Amino acid sequence: MLVELSHVIEAGMVTYPGLPGPEIGEHLTREASRASYAPGTEFSIGRITMVSNTGTYLDTPFHRYADGTDLAGLPLSAFTDLDTVVIRDPAARGVDVADLAGRDVAGRAVLLHTGGDRGWRTPAYAEDAPFLTEAGASWLAERGAALVGIDAVNIDDISPAAEGRRPAHTILLAAGIPIVEHLTNLAALPPAGARFTAAPPRVAGFGTFPVRAFAIVGPSGS
Repeated sequence: MLVELSHVIEAGMVTYPGLPGPEIGEHLTREASRASYAPGTEFSIGRITMVSNTGTYLDTPFHRYADGTDLAGLPLSAFTDLDTVVIRDPAARGVDVADLAGRDVAGRAVLLHTGGDRGWRTPAYAEDAPFLTEAGASWLAERGAALVGIDAVNIDDISPAAEGRRPAHTILLAAGIPIVEHLTNLAALPPAGARFTAAPPRVAGFGTFPVRAFAIVGPSGS
């Protein structure tokens, strides 16, 4: 069974507070295209203008570090068909070591199911949003997680109390561990055994891009 884990991208929607929403339109309309083709043949060529942090997206090390691996340099194995561990119902707003302890995360996609996606596209989405603590990020990096994802506005605490620090990004991306933010529908996944994919295009000099994130659950995923 295939499980959709991505939000839909729509014109004007806000993903992260303060960043512009995407502008979606047409470069070539069906009506205008008719002049170039045989009768009855027409096409639409769309145009989209957006920041890279739109919808459900993947961060590469280049997002945080100027000399880090970018989207073009990230191998397919970094975000494709990864064995999955789902961490549910953290004890507090910050997902910490106590929530992760006892799980085998080495070589796996660790998906943090916090329920933060319930506020998607509302002001509540960014208010007191769940996040991964600095200690939790260090624990995952030290144990060789392959990828870390979260169903919230950011993997770091973005509240004023954080004073602009981004320890989870800093630690995970320094270790070469991609991050997927703004996931959804993680409740549909089992605690372990699903196979996770979140594939971005190969864009040189870019650190972040929207993905179609999904999981396979069942005979091919367990």
